[in-house]
Amino acid sequence: MRPMNPHPVHALAALAALTLLLAGCGTQGGGDAGGGTTVSPSPTKHPQGCGTAPAKLDAADAGRTYCLATGGELRLSLDGTAARPWTPVKADGNGLEATNSGIVLQAGDASAAFRAVSAGTVRLTSSRPLCATEPHRMSCKGLQEWTVTVRVTKS
Repeated sequence: MRPMNPHPVHALAALAALTLLLAGCGTQGGGDAGGGTTVSPSPTKHPQGCGTAPAKLDAADAGRTYCLATGGELRLSLDGTAARPWTPVKADGNGLEATNSGIVLQAGDASAAFRAVSAGTVRLTSSRPLCATEPHRMSCKGLQEWTVTVRVTKS
């Protein structure tokens, strides 16, 4: 007969902790806006397969595609924390020109503003850690990614 493990509860707890740790680390889009639980209304569809860009984007808009007519303006604000800060928003593509977005008052927030200047497509991106990094605490290397595609159309 085989001897029983004297600490089966410890082994089970360690396995459960490892499973939770691995499930929490990875890449996540959208969600956790760092604040309220507002839901954006469904965007109006354009022939190009994109919704009309709202005046202000936030973390809940991750993964969406919006249309913006030339001359239009777009602002975005991502609410982060000092422990989980958003990176500055990057714009890749043509059609948008960066404008003054004002002052970011909260540590970890990212803010940007753009004016549609010519027809084109722009991908706006930012990211932040999934887990807060604190000295002498377990952390993960996962990122929460935020991406929005903006198609600028001629007005």
